[in-house]
Amino acid sequence: MGLVEVAALILLHGAAVVWALPACTKADYHYEYTDCDSRGSRWRVAIPTTPGRCSGLPEPIIGRECSFSCGSGEFLDLLNQTCSKCAAGTYSLGSGVRFTEWDNFPPGFSTVATYVEDMDNTAAVNGIYCNSSSWVPQGTYIASNRDDCTVSLIYSVHLKKPGSVAFEYQYVDNSIFFEFFVQNDQCQDTESPDQKWMRLTERDEWKRHSVTLKTGTNILYWRTTGILLGEKLAKPVLLKGIYIEGVAYTSMCFPCNPGTYSDMAGSSACKPCPRNTFSAREANSCQKCDETRQFSEEGSSKCQNRPPCTEKDYFQIHTQCDSNKKTQVMYKWISPKLCREDMAKASGLPPSGEKQDCPPCNPGFYNNDTSSCAPCPPGTHSDGTAACQQCPAGTEPVVGFVYKWWNTLPFNMKTSCFNVANTKCDGMNGWEVAGDHIHSGIGGSDNDYLILSLHIPSFSPPTSTSQSTGAEVGRITFVFETQCDDLCELYFMVDINRKTTNVVESWEGSKERQSYTHLITNNAAVTYTWAFQRQNSPLEVRKNQADNVKIYLITVSNAANGVGLMCRPCALGSDQSSPTCVPCPAGHYIDKATNQCRECPANTYLSPHHLYGLESCIPCGPASHSNKDHSVCFSDCSFTLSMDNRTLAFQFSGLNTVTSLMNGPSFTSRGTKYFHFFNITLCGNEGRKGAVCSDNVTDVTLPDVQNDADTFSNVITSFLCQSTIIPSDGRSFRTALSSQSISLADSFLGASVEPSMQNITARPNHFPPPETHLPDIHFFYMSSVSTASCEGGRGAVVTMRCSPGTDERGEISVPSDCPGGTCDGCTFLFLWLSAGACPLCTSADFHQIEGACRGGIQETTYVWKEPKVCTKGFPLPPKAIANCEMIDFWLKVVVGIGAFTAVLLIILTCYFWKKNKKLEYKYSKLVMNANSREVELPAADSCAIMEGEDNEEEVFYSKKSSLLGKLKSLASKDKEDIFESVQLKSPRARNI
Repeated sequence: MGLVEVAALILLHGAAVVWALPACTKADYHYEYTDCDSRGSRWRVAIPTTPGRCSGLPEPIIGRECSFSCGSGEFLDLLNQTCSKCAAGTYSLGSGVRFTEWDNFPPGFSTVATYVEDMDNTAAVNGIYCNSSSWVPQGTYIASNRDDCTVSLIYSVHLKKPGSVAFEYQYVDNSIFFEFFVQNDQCQDTESPDQKWMRLTERDEWKRHSVTLKTGTNILYWRTTGILLGEKLAKPVLLKGIYIEGVAYTSMCFPCNPGTYSDMAGSSACKPCPRNTFSAREANSCQKCDETRQFSEEGSSKCQNRPPCTEKDYFQIHTQCDSNKKTQVMYKWISPKLCREDMAKASGLPPSGEKQDCPPCNPGFYNNDTSSCAPCPPGTHSDGTAACQQCPAGTEPVVGFVYKWWNTLPFNMKTSCFNVANTKCDGMNGWEVAGDHIHSGIGGSDNDYLILSLHIPSFSPPTSTSQSTGAEVGRITFVFETQCDDLCELYFMVDINRKTTNVVESWEGSKERQSYTHLITNNAAVTYTWAFQRQNSPLEVRKNQADNVKIYLITVSNAANGVGLMCRPCALGSDQSSPTCVPCPAGHYIDKATNQCRECPANTYLSPHHLYGLESCIPCGPASHSNKDHSVCFSDCSFTLSMDNRTLAFQFSGLNTVTSLMNGPSFTSRGTKYFHFFNITLCGNEGRKGAVCSDNVTDVTLPDVQNDADTFSNVITSFLCQSTIIPSDGRSFRTALSSQSISLADSFLGASVEPSMQNITARPNHFPPPETHLPDIHFFYMSSVSTASCEGGRGAVVTMRCSPGTDERGEISVPSDCPGGTCDGCTFLFLWLSAGACPLCTSADFHQIEGACRGGIQETTYVWKEPKVCTKGFPLPPKAIANCEMIDFWLKVVVGIGAFTAVLLIILTCYFWKKNKKLEYKYSKLVMNANSREVELPAADSCAIMEGEDNEEEVFYSKKSSLLGKLKSLASKDKEDIFESVQLKSPRARNI
């Protein structure tokens, strides 16, 4: 049999098999569209449910255009390619898709976790893994990771037309960096990198964010990176309600999830079932629970049995005071009431109505025989127990708020309850008043935020201090305690001008009764918020209902809408007969003797709390001066020091601009790399604070921060501030990121060579010893912001050290054994090596060298004494040039006289030597004559010279001889006088 015959048989056999299959029905296949071609067209084809089960599928036909889609509440019926409404119990978004249920990851979502530094697999080598880090579905929302890993939530969508993506998020902790960005199928960002950073939100706020999407493939990234510098975990980022518009058609409607329903055809969303009702999947209505025995929360899929009531299911309140100044103790069930009283061992509601004495009114309020306390009229005051009174002449009321009695919630305070996952506590009071304190409420679950807020519209500080930039305009102080069995947490937050609420301080776990103070330097509307949370994550069964916080006292100073608390002396006008108070100008105090305004003395600053008397002008520290408003002390960049009988003058004016220090890297316990970034303004600028640190910036250069400071969520301005910088390497960030900015220096205390000032110590032993004999100069600063670990506030010391080998800007460093700049967490230490820290040069720092006279010119050179430890000041004199003579006239005279004297001395010496010889000769003759008395010779008849004798006594020359001739004659004379002496005897000699 040939190949042709075999092929024919195979074809006949295949045809027989096909004709043997039953014809396909509508249940055996479904329709789908093919991918769009380059012309934007597509085909509708039938896809068998089980291939090979039936035959006779419909032929492909041309489908609707690729950009076609149905509206919300409709689906595309591919049978006739028309839009139809969804049935009740189902919903459709048309050309969009929404993700609202997060019991698990919806199809198409994925999560990828990496370690931030794991670019070369070093994390695995060091035993650091992020396999367990992930976005976690939490029912109605999805939560990010809380550790220091980078975790991305990814979803890819292909749009047939331009669309958008929108979602709601909550982002309260700046220890996590949260970014959202979109990439195309070539992994290129579709928007500016600067727009991908999400802004912080408040704890009770869901913020909506939307981004435009382009036609084609769009890959959506929600990425979080935790930066944990301590052991405390970060608050996660929460997402919910992701909606994407512009996707392809939808050929079916989605059933409503359990706990929701849609009662109308063509619904675009399902509604949650009301409280005490439930529903199953694809429901068009909700069924009621048996409310006597069961209950259900909103959006429940089933009913739960009511538990027996306990003491934790009700709370106590006090009614307003009546005319008899009595208050009633009332007990109320926590709403909504979920427990049953008719069960065994159930607790009933205690009887209400017990009367107790009302607490007194708070200072500044009075009770005029009514049921409530009313604020005193303007210009009056009260201590809360007596009626309001006018202040005496020469005094004025101190305005503010002091809340120490809690019978009712003050008029400018509000309380609420908020939960990110549900509405169980909506409408509940987050805090309850209780006489001498206010405490946290029960809430609906252990992870509720119980919120108490106090709003101050503005501040009214004294005129003498209000005009000073950066001065204190008001402060809040509160006394509190927490009692917790677990890791509860209390947050204290401040919102300025209703922009962004920032966490100022937080306390975790049980805390003893303590006080906390926060200063305000911007005169703006401020809202103070206390938020208490028992647990970070939701629990099915409540375990920490007994955990609570109590606030006993809240005081706010200088509140513009405050009440009169007490009276204080005020300044009077020039007309002493008029008791009208007048405001003092900036930097003036009230003189006690005259009640007149007097300017504070030089180099003192005015206390913001006490303006009466000269003692309210506080002296500035050593080497510091006050500005013209007497509001702040600062260094004018000069310093003098007496040392070794000299006065050394230092001038730091070349260092008065902002100087930055990037210190590190440091690493967290898991190896995350970060840097400490410091900005420092040492001196000058009339006390203006020039150091700026910001959070959530993509460029840490100072000009960008200063030019657009309002765009950053947290901007710190002070003398010295610190930020934590996360580098861009190894984490696909475009540039470095900044977070956790704090102020280290709000005020300048002074400068000294002593190592301590006002409980702040320089600790020079943490730095290498100096190379010169000059002492270090320490600049001391203080921050007024107290923290849980630094109750007195932070301090900073900048040690200036002369370093002639460096330039004027020099180098700044921190202790090597304290890389973060602090060894105790409260005092920050810096060493600044600079030639600008050397004293100014004087005439005592150089000497002169005179050169030899050459060619009638003599040079005088001036050189510095070594080692040179001075700068600027007295300049080195230039080289001096003067005329001179080779040998001076008088020098010639002196040399001539000296030579003549020497010759004369030689001649005299020779003369007297010769004279001495002659005397010796005569003496010897006399001796010989005396010894020859026994010789008989005739006596001399006379003393005349006999014939033949020479006159030895005198020599006469008929001719004057020269000096040389005289010397020759003397020499020949000596030769003639050498002869043999003969003893002569004479009778005369015997007679002698």
